[in-house]
Amino acid sequence: MSTFVDRHGLWSEDQLKQARDLVHRIDAGEIDVVRFAWPDQHGLLRGKTLVASEARAALWDGVNLTSTLLAKDTSHQTVFPVFAAGGGFAIEGFQGGADFTVVADPSTFKVLPWTPRTGWVLCDAYMPDGKPCPYATRQILQRAVRQLGEIGLNFIAGLEVEFHVFKLEDARMGLGDSGQPGEPPRVSLLSHGHQYLTELRYDRVDAVMELLRSQLLALGLPLRSLEVEYGPSQFELTFGPTAGVLPADTMVLLRSAIKQICQRAGYHATFMCRPRIPNVMSSGWHLHQSLTRKSDGVNAFMPEVAGQVLSDIGLHYLGGLKQHACGAAVLASPTINGYRRYRPFSLAPDRAIWARDNRGAMLRVLGGVGQTATRIENRVGEPTANPYLYLASQLFSGLDGIRKKTNPGPSADAPYETPAESLPRSLGDALTCLRKDEMLNEQMGKTFVDYLCDIKEAEIARFNLEVSEWEHREYFDMF
Repeated sequence: MSTFVDRHGLWSEDQLKQARDLVHRIDAGEIDVVRFAWPDQHGLLRGKTLVASEARAALWDGVNLTSTLLAKDTSHQTVFPVFAAGGGFAIEGFQGGADFTVVADPSTFKVLPWTPRTGWVLCDAYMPDGKPCPYATRQILQRAVRQLGEIGLNFIAGLEVEFHVFKLEDARMGLGDSGQPGEPPRVSLLSHGHQYLTELRYDRVDAVMELLRSQLLALGLPLRSLEVEYGPSQFELTFGPTAGVLPADTMVLLRSAIKQICQRAGYHATFMCRPRIPNVMSSGWHLHQSLTRKSDGVNAFMPEVAGQVLSDIGLHYLGGLKQHACGAAVLASPTINGYRRYRPFSLAPDRAIWARDNRGAMLRVLGGVGQTATRIENRVGEPTANPYLYLASQLFSGLDGIRKKTNPGPSADAPYETPAESLPRSLGDALTCLRKDEMLNEQMGKTFVDYLCDIKEAEIARFNLEVSEWEHREYFDMF
């Protein structure tokens, strides 16, 4: 009997060869277990760990996962009535918690350096008939990359990621600490912050930085720099440019790897945008992006005429990013917490504008004639974003700008004073903007957009039922 992969023709010739090579490594006894990891709707990795002998067959047959995983919000609560008629989903096939199948992409295989003899492979999600799962976000980005390829262009992106690392004081594993979500850990600082890029502060946290450096390089990630960021216990890593879907794959693995590496060493790492600690500084995820021509590999954003900041294609792509900035905001900043970051005079954007080398603008343009690194830096994202949705939103918006020859308008050299459309001020506002963006609904799929919005609206509903410390402080004594 043919395998799931063979029946549905899911692998390229290169992937078939990579899978055979992986089987040889398993048969040679190099690996004890393989983690089959699938990035869910939030960009969190889920999946199953199989012993080597079972992993060998699962490469071709896939691994079945329960479809209730597709119904989870960020607290891991199921927000759709999976046992009702139709299962609460807008598509057939998920009634009663039925299975879907995740199939390994052999090109992503790694051996995890912090857990010896453990393999790891990223998977794509399929329905039982072999069609891509409509809610699988990695395949949405793959579709965007293919559209770009049809007009002779490649997508290139580099990552600039901020996050916090704390000393773990109490993991909160008491009997009463569980829940959905459970109690967060108690932590203490590794640095006081506010001494941006100072060498002495870096040296004081060198043990953590060296731990991350050695493990991330052993994992094969294109790490370029490690930096002490401005806030308390805040750090930044930057990564070299990669092509296609790989930047998103890198981000998914990076976040999971950092949290695992730090946890094993007695630290707590978080990519939450604005943790509730004194003197906190928000963390962002700045996405550097450009296009190259398939014909010759030349940067298609690089202008040829003196005085231009971008080529015509680059300007139109920029115009698309600007035009769809509000609709795409929730794909770049998907949490309630992330909207605490959009504020003026904070090195974070608060409106949909672009500018030449200005960190106050949402879209910062870098480069010029003869500069092969010419690119657009989008500063709108938070580091919790699902990388596949964030990058897909960029590609679909930029492609729309190229097709329509959208003019981005003049550079906003006073970014917090230039009249422009404000970015959404809350997660709810951002969801409304996404629902109204016809292009993003068409390109990402109306079914998917409705599904994602339903999950995020469930998070907002839970938030609105909680009594915050602000409310208690504001009203408890006064009234």
